This record gives sequence, C-alpha cells and structure tokens, in this order.
Amino acid sequence: MTQDAGWGGGPNSGPPGGYGPYGGGGPPPYGNQPPYGNQPPYGGQPPYGGGPPPPYGSGPPPGWGGWSRPQGPKPGVIPLSPLGLGEILGGAFSTLGRYWAQVLGVAVVVYGAALLVSGAALAVAYAAVGDHLSAVVDTPGRSTPAWDDVQPLIVAFVCLWLVLMATLLLATAMMQTCCPLIVQEAVLGGPVKVAATLLRALSRVPAAIGTVFLSGLIAMIPVLLFITGVVSTVVMFAATGGWDPAAWLILLGFVGSLVLGPLAIWLWVLFSLAPAVVVIESRGPVDALRRSAQLVRGSWWRVCGISLLAFVIASIAGLVLQQVLNVVGALPNTLSSGEFSYEPTLGEIFVAVSGYLLLALVGQLVSQVFSTTFPQLVLNLLYIDQRIRREDLAPSLIAAAGTRPAPYRPAHR
Repeated sequence: MTQDAGWGGGPNSGPPGGYGPYGGGGPPPYGNQPPYGNQPPYGGQPPYGGGPPPPYGSGPPPGWGGWSRPQGPKPGVIPLSPLGLGEILGGAFSTLGRYWAQVLGVAVVVYGAALLVSGAALAVAYAAVGDHLSAVVDTPGRSTPAWDDVQPLIVAFVCLWLVLMATLLLATAMMQTCCPLIVQEAVLGGPVKVAATLLRALSRVPAAIGTVFLSGLIAMIPVLLFITGVVSTVVMFAATGGWDPAAWLILLGFVGSLVLGPLAIWLWVLFSLAPAVVVIESRGPVDALRRSAQLVRGSWWRVCGISLLAFVIASIAGLVLQQVLNVVGALPNTLSSGEFSYEPTLGEIFVAVSGYLLLALVGQLVSQVFSTTFPQLVLNLLYIDQRIRREDLAPSLIAAAGTRPAPYRPAHR
C-alpha cells in the first residue's frame, strides 16, 4: 500500500474518482429530472407499507427496526466505515488471530535483539569491574569497602542502566512502528511478512523514538514533581525533625504535581495516535504530536475510554496467559518423564528445572507480546476510525482494497 491509496494525507489522499457520497457518481446534474406533471395521478401509488421488498438484504427486515448505521465492505479485519467499540476491539483480536505468527515473529526478533544487547552489556560490565565487585562482596562485615573499588561499580552501574533504558526505548519504538504497518495491511486483508515489516519499520524508528520520548516526557513531569515532593519531605523531616519554612516550597511542588496530573493524562490521550501518524503519514515527532491532537480533539473521552479499556484487557489477559502456563509447568510429569530415582541426580533436577524455566520464559514472552501489541492495535484502529469520521478515508481504503462500496439504503419500517 502506498501513499497514493489515501493513507498519507498528501495531495493524492482524496477519494478516487467515481466515488460519490454513497458509492455512485453523485446526483445527476440539476435540470435532468423528469418534468413536473409526469407523476402518476393521485391514488395510483402503492398502499403504505405494501411496496416491493428491496432487491438486496443488507438492511434490517421490515418492521420495527428503525434506522441502523450503514456498514461498509469488510475486506480485512474491520468494515470500512465508522467503527463502534465492538468493531475496534474485534478488529484488534482478529488481527492477532489472523496474523499471530507475524506479530509473534516481529516481537521475538525485537525483544530477542534487546535481550542479546542487554546480556552483552551486562557481560561487558562484569568483565570490566568484576574484580572490584568481588573485592566489595568479600569485604569483612564491619569494614567499609575501599572507594577505589566502589567508584568503578557506580560508573559501571550508571552506564549499564543507560544502555538498558536505551535498549528498552528502542524496542518499544520498534514495536510501536511495526504495529501500524501490520494494521495497515490487516485492514485491507493484505499479507504481512516479518522481514518486510521490520525493514519498513527501521526507517521510521528514529521518528518513533522522538515521539515516544516527547510524549513520555510530557506525561512524566507531574510524576517527577510528585516523587521529588515526597522524597524532599521525608529527607527534610529526617534531617530537621520538624517543619521548616522551606517546606512550603516542597508542599507547593507536591500540590503542583497533583494539579498537573490530570493535565498529563489529557495530553497523553491527545498524543496517543502520534505513533500511527509517524508511520502511516511519514511525519516527524513534533508534527505527529500536532496531527494526533487534531484527530483526537472533539473525541477525547471516546479515545480515552477505548484506550483505557484496551490496556485493562491486555493487562488481565497477559496475566492470565502467564499464570496458566506457569500452572501447566508446575504440574507433575508435564515437562519430564517423571522417572526419578529415590535420590534424584543433578541431571534429573536440571532437566525438570530447565523445562519449567523454559515454559515460564515462553509464558512471559507471550504475555509481553499480547500486553504490548493489543493496546497498540486498538490505538491504530482508533486512528483509522478518526480519519474515516473526519476525513472520509473510507472511499480511499475501499479503492485500495480493490472493492466497491455497497449501495446504501435506510432501514425500512
């Protein structure tokens, strides 16, 4: 799928030619209507309610049905029309169901690479300061470790922490870049290849990192103020044993964090569609945040509620998956033959423990994949839904999917 399909919001993003409001070519030009007076005489109309049934059955049956929201064609995981809550959540589950191998493959590559980098950094740090660590550990109980041994450990810990945080940020940005690419194809029912997805995502990772950093920094400011206020208050009471005039500044920071908390939540929701904008519309971090705010504005509560529900579902489902695999691994004879001698050997114990640890690792990976990808899939479907509602993206998606919109008719009574 290319920018010409209408995803990118560029000059070619309008509906393709021939797509009118309801899929036709628009109303006939003014003046081509039949002349006045050619209607059948009064009384020749069919009786009320006795007209012929429609030639197609896409609407509700005659009777008490009222108006129903028209549904667009569904070449992929969602209908190409404004989406409801059930269609957004169902589309996310359908994406995981249809493309589970691709999603799992991307996650294994991304988190596997992050794990390798973290292990390599830990090995390098241990090789650099292992002797100092042994000296500190072997220090007698009532003695103070030498500063020449403690200083390298502090430097190594800070460097290792920075590497781990950078690796985690890169893995998060990579997943947030891959999820829009998967959804982009899943909406149109197209194929998803792991290698192609990773290659396309690499070009947008720097912008995604900038977006994650900026949006996270905005949300973390109230939290940092709150932590600073609490720590400063505890230190002040421990040092002075009472209230100090300078404590009013600490109290002011504490109250300020509580006041800025709702503002941080509001900004986080406002910028929640920025990763999808970065990938699909190929915009920079600042422009993506501005574009996300434009799409969310007027639908803040809807986006907030659906996003919060997605995170709750992902957290609960991920925890349940992990616990189920842990219970299965703890059952007797699950990962071993159960033929232990009266005094188990070290090899038998190693086989049983390694099997349990392997299953626990798999459970952690599956839980992490679901907890990370499901909310991102929901947010990307919300991005598509907002563009369908605000910018009439559906005709462009229909053209990109190679389908024609179904004729629209209101429900009959």
